[in-house]
Amino acid sequence: MPSPEEASTSTTSPETFKELGLIDPLLEALDKINFTKPTEIQQRALPHALEGRDIIGVAETGSGKTAAFALPILQKLWDEPKGLFACILAPTRELAYQIAQQFESLGSAMGVRSLVLVGGMDRMQQAVGLAKRPHIIVATPGRLNDHLQNTKGFSLRSLKFLVMDEADRLLDMDFGPEIDQILKVIPKERTTYLFSATMTTKVAKLQRASLINPMRVEVSSKYQTVSTLLQYYLLVPLVHKDVHLIYLANHLASNSIMIFTRTVHDAQRLSIMLRSLGFPAVPLHGQLSQSQRLGALGKFKSGSRKLLVATDVASRGLDLPSVDIVINFDIPTHSKDYIHRVGRTARAGRSGKSITMVTQYDVELVQRIEKVIDKKMELWPTDKEEVMLLKERVDEAARLAINELKEEAKAGGGGKKRKREDGVGRDERDRDDDVVEAGVPRKRHSKRGR
Repeated sequence: MPSPEEASTSTTSPETFKELGLIDPLLEALDKINFTKPTEIQQRALPHALEGRDIIGVAETGSGKTAAFALPILQKLWDEPKGLFACILAPTRELAYQIAQQFESLGSAMGVRSLVLVGGMDRMQQAVGLAKRPHIIVATPGRLNDHLQNTKGFSLRSLKFLVMDEADRLLDMDFGPEIDQILKVIPKERTTYLFSATMTTKVAKLQRASLINPMRVEVSSKYQTVSTLLQYYLLVPLVHKDVHLIYLANHLASNSIMIFTRTVHDAQRLSIMLRSLGFPAVPLHGQLSQSQRLGALGKFKSGSRKLLVATDVASRGLDLPSVDIVINFDIPTHSKDYIHRVGRTARAGRSGKSITMVTQYDVELVQRIEKVIDKKMELWPTDKEEVMLLKERVDEAARLAINELKEEAKAGGGGKKRKREDGVGRDERDRDDDVVEAGVPRKRHSKRGR
């Protein structure tokens, strides 16, 4: 099979969306949402996509990938309006909702209807939505497969476009078998776009199985962070991590801040601790119900909560334009996860800061990250006396937070309720991988019947 053709990097890239050949309803919508100039991935992918080519897009997070695949789909939909026109696969629920919102805002002048199919939401309501034949379906693979197998009258036999967004993550989360199943029941005669932040061997294999003579558009050939991001580290003894976090929150109180933790437990614990000390914090992790997660994102986006304490559930794909600072409370073990975390700030040309808390056990991890991104982090200045003045209050708040979590666990408010609400099925993987990170074993028995 021929290898994908490389998109040329000619110096005469189109400077405006009009030059790219987009139709007036799309130009009107772009103007409304203040998209004035195409990003590099859009400049390079759109001409080939508008010609009807299959596309492989490799670009860093925050580069405008969603519009790069949404615009050619909407342009074609304008010529051939019909239901169940395009299907976009995303690895997580939050990203699916975000993609659907972008389709609706870009297609506002065309009256585009989209439907999100993800786990944790009512299946019957989704089936009713499918019966209305929306133009665009945005789904996580497990729930889409579920509907393809069990929802009467629903099929994708007339599908024109398939998009796999964050393809590396889709495959990291073991969605491979579901994607294979979906590829079997959709038309071979279709246009396929595959977008990924990294080009892994798994992604290359998926590309060979699903794309025909694709055009490869690569904006970043290695892991990198954007130039507008200032990256700092803070050396902290492990026992004083909490108090240093509160010191940072105090000093940066006027900013919107995302704090990343490795586990669900720490995300929950820190958000309780921050709230008890008067900081407007809200948690986001995979053990919250879907409505709680969307609620947390909504509060943070609107600015009613200034601090979002999150696991890697929120590290990829989510466009939160107002994030000023990212704090890594825990260092991720994989360098690419660090890049995705800090990619929540300094998006679309804006500036931002990241601060990584480094304990005596993390030095090697930080050095590895610095080597991958080819940048040295600068030391964030602290006043040790001021930090230690906070210690007593912070220790007390941390103790109260632990007690609150113990009380919640005793009351049984976690596991059983969540299982009833979400159901335990094959589409549960779109909950993200922080549950696994936290050491909560996945239930395997639900796979046996497949």
